[in-house]
Amino acid sequence: MGWGFVLGFAPFLAKPMRREAALEQARVGVIGGSGLYQMHGLASVKSVTVETPFGAPSDPYRVGELHGMTVAFLARHGEGHRILPSEINFRANIYGFKSLGVERIISVSAVGSLRKEIAPLDVVVPDQFIDRTRSRISTFFGEGVVAHVAFADPVCPDLARVLAQAARNAGAKVHEGGTYVCMEGPAFSTRAESHLYRSWSASIIGMTNLQEAKLAREAEICYATLAMATDYDCWHEDEEPVGVEMVVGRLRQNAETAQRAIAAAVMGLAGPRTCPCATALQNAILTDPARIPEVTRRRLDLILGRYLQK
Repeated sequence: MGWGFVLGFAPFLAKPMRREAALEQARVGVIGGSGLYQMHGLASVKSVTVETPFGAPSDPYRVGELHGMTVAFLARHGEGHRILPSEINFRANIYGFKSLGVERIISVSAVGSLRKEIAPLDVVVPDQFIDRTRSRISTFFGEGVVAHVAFADPVCPDLARVLAQAARNAGAKVHEGGTYVCMEGPAFSTRAESHLYRSWSASIIGMTNLQEAKLAREAEICYATLAMATDYDCWHEDEEPVGVEMVVGRLRQNAETAQRAIAAAVMGLAGPRTCPCATALQNAILTDPARIPEVTRRRLDLILGRYLQK
């Protein structure tokens, strides 16, 4: 049931507004997590610095051609891995992709496994999230504009299917579906926390993807995660508790698989979108456009402009 129905009125919508040309026209975005700081195979690469109303993204975007598709790559933690998960400017990162014209985001992440059947070096394409973060901004809205996007199914099913098949084609053992627990970090889990998450039937645990998924949905960008298992967190009694040395060693092994999977996925994303991600805001805006402050309207024009009256 939508909020507009509950409150007894329809959201204030209008015909889409004309927009200025995007900064670039990259159809696909790739977010590289721990261990994936550059995208191999990109041709005619340009470094593009994007200014956003929310500050600076983690790094300049690397925009180039891959199998005939324009792809924008962003290192989530910045060059040299200098940004903590809690310090990532998620709004700027996703807004930057939107300003580049990106319609689909593939997010690559290192994760811990919470299930025995998900072994280190396996790949998971999750379809659900649990938020255990405490101090992060995960919406573009506020300051005079209210919108509530549907998030029951937080991952684009079409993109997830392409990504899972691409990972299989790359030679990975793939687990399709499952729940990603997004924790605050930067410390790894306690044993009690790890067992708690297992009791929830969660599949994997990481520190970054929940905010990206929420913001991508608000920006009407398809989003899916290629989660690379590096360890068994700390619940597995027969395994050494997770540590940086263990993770780094397995990240190197996962990086090549991720590169092959991304290249295969891009080849399957040439067609137009038919999923609901592209119109996620159509029935989500509750605020009367006449009541939105001008400064907020300007800041969110890239996100909301096509739905608001001038």
